[in-house]
Amino acid sequence: MAARHGGVRYAERSPPSQRSGNAVMPLEDFIITVFCWVEEHWDSVIGGQRLRQRGFAPKLTDSEVITMEVVGEFLGLDTDLPLWQYFHRHWPSWFPQWGSRPTFTPQAAHLWAIKPALHRRLVIDLGAVTDPIHLVDGCPLPLGVLTRARRYRLFSGPADYGYCAAKKPYYSGFHGHRMVTINGVITGGTVTPASADEREALWDLTEGIQGLVIGDKGYISAFLKQELATAHIDLQTPLRANRADPRTPSVIQQLTTTRRLVETVIAQLTGWFHWGKIWARDQWHLTSRITRKLLAHTLCIFVNRLLGRSDLQFEGLIA
Repeated sequence: MAARHGGVRYAERSPPSQRSGNAVMPLEDFIITVFCWVEEHWDSVIGGQRLRQRGFAPKLTDSEVITMEVVGEFLGLDTDLPLWQYFHRHWPSWFPQWGSRPTFTPQAAHLWAIKPALHRRLVIDLGAVTDPIHLVDGCPLPLGVLTRARRYRLFSGPADYGYCAAKKPYYSGFHGHRMVTINGVITGGTVTPASADEREALWDLTEGIQGLVIGDKGYISAFLKQELATAHIDLQTPLRANRADPRTPSVIQQLTTTRRLVETVIAQLTGWFHWGKIWARDQWHLTSRITRKLLAHTLCIFVNRLLGRSDLQFEGLIA
């Protein structure tokens, strides 16, 4: 027997189908699973606070909006207009209380502080906070090509010029930083101006974690390593070419191999979730869209674990 709650239909679910020996989840079940998780943790995240002090309540519930955002991100719908049009066209019976698109966009943006709170709750549920090994890295968030940088009027204050050592070019915009467990779960993320030192962002990412943190040469700092050690964090990075490395070759190789996992996560964020495209005109909307990408990525890992799949095996997750 099917029932309704908050406009999304709950139904008895059939066992996940199989494809090449890997369980897959129908899109309908994926939507229900995301919504159920958000609803289950909503009260603990909100803590009895009123999100709106006055005015009429929106037609779509906040849980429905976040569900649409997460599912849309996985499907490649990372801007509000195509996202709203997709659900309005294909899922009207599941989200019957439709408002207009101009009301959907600000409602989603107003939840900018709720999405990272839900992400932190999910990270705890996945046991990622207590993982003894974490990986840290970053990648550019360019506003556009460098030759047009002087014409940009958006983010004229916080955005500036930076250099990406991996991809070589200079760019104008921001730099995104992420902390990832050895299983690929993103435990934290932050955004800084493009010229900011990666080491300065590391403190925001290490909050609440202990153990081994592996980074690249951008995080080399004897002072930072010493300071992190007081918080029970062992920062390990490659040494510069002119420095003798006291670690054994096998340890160095193991650190290098392990650190490549964070590059896999960055590739997923960039390719699957379009991390490098800034579809925002201010920091408020930028924060909202970045946090929903992180939440969507981590919820996909949550679904993979429900199905007994590899954490980062997103291909073929949805039937």
